[in-house]
Amino acid sequence: MKFFAVIVAGGSGTRMNSEIPKQFLLLNGKPVIMHTIAAFFASIEKPEILVVLNRQQFSYWEDLCELHQFKVPHQLVAGGETRFHSVKNALEKIDEDAVVAIHDAVRPLINTAIISNAYQQALKTGNAVVAVPSKDSVRWQKTNGETQNLNRSEVFLVQTPQTFQSKQLKKAYEQEYSQEFTDDASVVERSGEKINLIEGNPENFKITFPADLRIAEMLLNEKSRM
Repeated sequence: MKFFAVIVAGGSGTRMNSEIPKQFLLLNGKPVIMHTIAAFFASIEKPEILVVLNRQQFSYWEDLCELHQFKVPHQLVAGGETRFHSVKNALEKIDEDAVVAIHDAVRPLINTAIISNAYQQALKTGNAVVAVPSKDSVRWQKTNGETQNLNRSEVFLVQTPQTFQSKQLKKAYEQEYSQEFTDDASVVERSGEKINLIEGNPENFKITFPADLRIAEMLLNEKSRM
């Protein structure tokens, strides 16, 4: 069985107060996305890596690779109008039975143990979606403005990678786009498949705000001293 990793990198720097898209911001001396790609390349499965970027960023990315001497093998894929369309573009590059992990480029602290577990569980059960239990109390705000407490023990915060057997994933992406598709799991679930959650890691957070970048740097520095 072959393994693929689709690294989705379509984010902007808006909430980072930066003109540079957040996947290209420096984290311990190199762009965030390079940490992410390197983690998948280091996993036991050695997946083929597809990096989805805005086509206008291709040359910028190639310049960054040269500047940082980044030589991890990967293929660039042009992104689409939404994440849904970007992932669909990447899936068109996969023409064989495989297990496909889809991961946010701005989750650079993903570790190889979680990556491998996701691949192996998806191989057995069809899919595996990384998630962590909620640490906070959770309330659901209804359309009429009322709120309702939810059982925290039943609420999970979904991360990536979200990993699927390619046949299951491709079938799901034949559906028409819906704004209700917030991630790959929601697309596959809409196609009738049961979604299987596996244990994630709180350190596998998404770089969204400036504080996230500082925390990521601190964690990486701690690991380098261990």
